[in-house]
Amino acid sequence: MTSEGSRGSLPVMLYDGDCSFCQRWIDRWRKMTGDRIAYEPYQKALSRFPQLTQAQCQTAVQLIAPDGSVFSAAHAVLKALALSGKAGFFLWCYEQVPFFNRISEWAYQVVSGHRTFLSNPFRAPKCKT
Repeated sequence: MTSEGSRGSLPVMLYDGDCSFCQRWIDRWRKMTGDRIAYEPYQKALSRFPQLTQAQCQTAVQLIAPDGSVFSAAHAVLKALALSGKAGFFLWCYEQVPFFNRISEWAYQVVSGHRTFLSNPFRAPKCKT
């Protein structure tokens, strides 16, 4: 299977390839999702996805489904985990339980906004963004 973002291919998760915090989390997600999701730095793959902007990718991870649908931030993470057969309950809560999506997105933004602080300076270089 390819990760071209076209019908019949793998969903693609775009992330900040210049951010050590992001890279560590992508490594964890790869272990959880196996070969069901393709992961690519947006810096290398963004040109294949005209529906996305660089600004969107700098702000949050983006999951592009094989049909071209785009999921961002917490929704992208939960969708990727559900597509890989894990944590489907949380995606259901995100899509069905009032305020769960707002709380999830708020938590994602808090973590995302503090990536540099959360990257332990003794374990990884700081994010460039």
